[in-house]
Amino acid sequence: MSSNEQGQSFLASVDHYFDKAAALSSHPEGLLKQIKVCNSVYSFRFPIKTDDGYEVIEAWRAQHSHHKLPVKGGIRYSEHANEAEVIALASLMTYKCAVVDVPFGGAKGAVKIDAKQYGADQLQRITRRYTAELIKKNFIGPALDVPAPDFGTGPREMAWIADTYQTFHPEQIDALGCVTGKSVGQGGIRGRTEATGLGVFYGTREICDNAEDMAAIGLERGLEGKSFVIQGLGNVGYHAAKFFIEGGAHLVGVAEYEGGISSKSGIDLDSLLAHRKETGSILGFPGADDLPSREAALELPCDILIPAALENQITDQNAARIQAKIIVEAANGPVTAPAESVLRQKGVMIVPDFYINAGGVTVSYFEWLKNLSRVRFGRIEKRFEQATFDRILSIIERETGKPLSAEERLTAARGADETDLVYSGLEETMITAYQHIRELGKRKSIEDLRTAAFLSAIDKVAVSYMEMGIFP
Repeated sequence: MSSNEQGQSFLASVDHYFDKAAALSSHPEGLLKQIKVCNSVYSFRFPIKTDDGYEVIEAWRAQHSHHKLPVKGGIRYSEHANEAEVIALASLMTYKCAVVDVPFGGAKGAVKIDAKQYGADQLQRITRRYTAELIKKNFIGPALDVPAPDFGTGPREMAWIADTYQTFHPEQIDALGCVTGKSVGQGGIRGRTEATGLGVFYGTREICDNAEDMAAIGLERGLEGKSFVIQGLGNVGYHAAKFFIEGGAHLVGVAEYEGGISSKSGIDLDSLLAHRKETGSILGFPGADDLPSREAALELPCDILIPAALENQITDQNAARIQAKIIVEAANGPVTAPAESVLRQKGVMIVPDFYINAGGVTVSYFEWLKNLSRVRFGRIEKRFEQATFDRILSIIERETGKPLSAEERLTAARGADETDLVYSGLEETMITAYQHIRELGKRKSIEDLRTAAFLSAIDKVAVSYMEMGIFP
């Protein structure tokens, strides 16, 4: 299947899920059409100079929904990028922001290149030219459209984008808010690097903590002791695996582009990363078995499967062989619509992507707020909180006659810093969103989390349009 065909299939899956949930709503047809359609797509090409002459680069930026501004979504560098994929990802961003109550519309961008084939200087020229094209069409700005990292991009590219935007708009005091996912030194926020993986952990932990839901799929309550397989050890996959292991789960399988490995006794994540850095591959890792293919890792027996790579990884071709009880979609669109039907017939719980990987956009929202306010979270209140807690502890010591050790006092009286507040805000967001999805599903007798999450998002976007007076 070509990349264009994959993009069309991905978009068709998103639209299928939307239609399924929309059928359960009471909103007028015109409003549902407005929510579903992509508002704007900017498709463009630009030249860059290379060592061999000039190359024409193809790129896109899609703004799916303007029910709230700014719109928000990552920029990916991928040789397989295409317009349909960008629209599908922008659509998911709208629903993602809505389901976790982040006040953005959805957007997405892509540059059709293999970033590994370009040097840093060339990537900088590509990034700055892409940004300039967006600026010319008002497709970027703190109040209009705020990109973020995605596949093939990171803090370096976001810094280039921010610097380019500031060059064009030196008068804007909040110009750094034009993009998120920056390094802390460039106006980023602590906790953003691990945010998506941490959100995957918080959401899955909350789901596993529900005894009724776990009993329905034959599992015990709690994340501790559960086995899991991860596909993809990029930023999201690594941090999700790290937090899962810290939460007491056991890593029994890993898939990467070079192959797959498994170990019933568990895989040490940091040792595996060190092995891969040394050898260039996860294969041959001591204590683990090499699998015939990377796809075989998806079919390992486990409690939780976490596809954290790209879309369309579980299809109707391999769905019947999946043995996991829970699939956590850390990547965007890893399970196709036909595959989901097969999995649901097998009783597999699927945790939808646009809920479970919303940690990135949630913490990006915090970064955007920080850039607008120009104040680091915790800077104003941390010492005041610490002094207040310290006075309370002194009163307790005086009344009880039991002094605390210096270490106990330091731990109990510590004020919250930026990382503490980001983690706390993300945890609250993921827990609250899941409880709302679950309650809506119970109330509407919806059997799967994806449909309930889509309906939740549709309802919230619909309310925004109705409050504008566009749809009375």
